[in-house]
Amino acid sequence: MHKGAPDPGLYDFSPYRDRKRIVWPGGKSCAVWVASNLEYYEVDPPAHPKRKAWGRSHPDVVGYSHRDHSNRVSHWRMADVMSKHGFPGSVSLSVALCQHHPEVVADAKLRGWEFFSHGIYNTRYAYDMSEEQERAIIEDSIATVREATGQTIRGWLAPALTHTPHTLDLIAEYGLEYTCDLYHDDQVQRVNTATGELVSIPYSLEVNDHYGFFVYNMSPREYADTLVRQYERLAEEGGTVMCIPLHAYLIGQPHRIGPFEEALRYIAADGRAWLTKAGDIVDAWNAQQ
Repeated sequence: MHKGAPDPGLYDFSPYRDRKRIVWPGGKSCAVWVASNLEYYEVDPPAHPKRKAWGRSHPDVVGYSHRDHSNRVSHWRMADVMSKHGFPGSVSLSVALCQHHPEVVADAKLRGWEFFSHGIYNTRYAYDMSEEQERAIIEDSIATVREATGQTIRGWLAPALTHTPHTLDLIAEYGLEYTCDLYHDDQVQRVNTATGELVSIPYSLEVNDHYGFFVYNMSPREYADTLVRQYERLAEEGGTVMCIPLHAYLIGQPHRIGPFEEALRYIAADGRAWLTKAGDIVDAWNAQQ
């Protein structure tokens, strides 16, 4: 008999059709949260042997300045549209932004958004980090966000989606409650760690604006239509979670913001969506277990 590689054991197998029905507050069928990536990229980061930070040679003024549009212009364009239609943000934060552009962080705090860590810089990769180095990043994230916002982070999205074998165990050990780094489900699920309680909350690569525009080559209209189709199916099935992961330098461009706003308007008006934040979804799910 063929023996394949062992299951990594990150989470237990749970067939979708056999699960207990989840009901969101107010009887809503789909919990919708927006993951606003507020990031900081270095123009000339230290080289990593496994991954180049930029497609061009360093210093990459073009790549850096394109992404810096988020922190100068498009964060406000994106955030105003979200606020207008009742969507709070859950901020995937490059915590160095607290020092580089505190005005952006202050604006998100003023809007009542939740903060979780996306590492320190999005140009620093976790591959090959020692346990001590990764602990230092987690500790820095907790302290920096607490000082800047008064919030204690509850969640984690690995910087540039890079991990070590210790990542999930370490964030659970430090008391974080959810990870956005697993893409295996459309509902909140338990994560197996050696150190504490942790759940995965559905994030998304499929409807992430980065994948939509850079990988799937969608037009702004196609991306907005994709959000609506994703929402419609999840709301019909019920007890589901829809994440809309955004990068302001993409979705907040003048030619993209209009169709995106139409998608938000549609979801908000539908009546089946609970427009909320990541931590509130985790709390509501835990209360039903």
